[in-house]
Amino acid sequence: MSATFARYLAGRVVGLLLVIIALSAATFALMHQVPGGPFTSEKYMPPEAIANINRKYGLDQPLPVQYLKWLGAVVQGDFGIPFQSPTETVVTVVARAWPVTLTVGAITIGVAYGLGITFGVVAALWQNSWIDRAVTFVATLGLTLPNFIIGFLLVYFLSVKLRWLPTGGWGKPNQLIMPVIAYSLGPMAIVARYTRASMLEVLRSEYVRLARARGLPWHRILFRYVLRNALVPLITVLGPNIPDVLTGSIFVEGMFSIPGLGRFFTSSALFRDYPMIMAMMLLVAVLWGATYIISDILYGLADPRMRVGGGEAR
Repeated sequence: MSATFARYLAGRVVGLLLVIIALSAATFALMHQVPGGPFTSEKYMPPEAIANINRKYGLDQPLPVQYLKWLGAVVQGDFGIPFQSPTETVVTVVARAWPVTLTVGAITIGVAYGLGITFGVVAALWQNSWIDRAVTFVATLGLTLPNFIIGFLLVYFLSVKLRWLPTGGWGKPNQLIMPVIAYSLGPMAIVARYTRASMLEVLRSEYVRLARARGLPWHRILFRYVLRNALVPLITVLGPNIPDVLTGSIFVEGMFSIPGLGRFFTSSALFRDYPMIMAMMLLVAVLWGATYIISDILYGLADPRMRVGGGEAR
């Protein structure tokens, strides 16, 4: 690792930390501006009892004091106790639910990006053929249909009508098939369309025509010139999709009874679960920031001209 790249990476990490702090402060302030509180809906409790609970969790203190206490605890690895499940900590809840979401998300990424890149390459190489039209149709379908509609259709046909797969649940391999299909069609469609467009642009470039005129083997042109250069704009598309997939979908996880992290994004807001809201915000912010840093590194690997310092590939 060169000193220039190390300084660049350190600057990006410091910038990410500053953005996360600013975002956490804004989120903390905004969620306390919403009318009501986490315990105001407890009609059976007298106001004195609610005041005691607020005092217990420090909700009676000024907002800046609450935020600084929360920030100090987070630095020490303490994200608080979720109001929805006071017998656990936020870290325990996330540690229990996120591996489930990561499993579904990792398989979804592999399926969506693997098939999306493959379909995009095939469609570009056989442009205007029936293969190209079929890929375009599937990609359009994946972009226009929400994942919960796709999930409903899968359950209706594969579970209710054909009885091939269970309607939901967790723990068996066949219970992953429908959630992964419902969750991967959207990203796969995006990747396929961008791969096709990027491939067509590179195939029409001057250096590819020159390489073919020199008599280079087609497979060498495809892998050395076309695919490598087509990956550069594709990185921009792949990056933002990863945090969304790895944090779960409330619709997919709810429809297929998956005990993942997605449901906490809505339930924490509905129940004014401040510690869980902040934990979800931090998780998404860190994933987005890390994804963009990794994307910058991948830019340099895919195209040496974009490396920090202008160094050539070794």
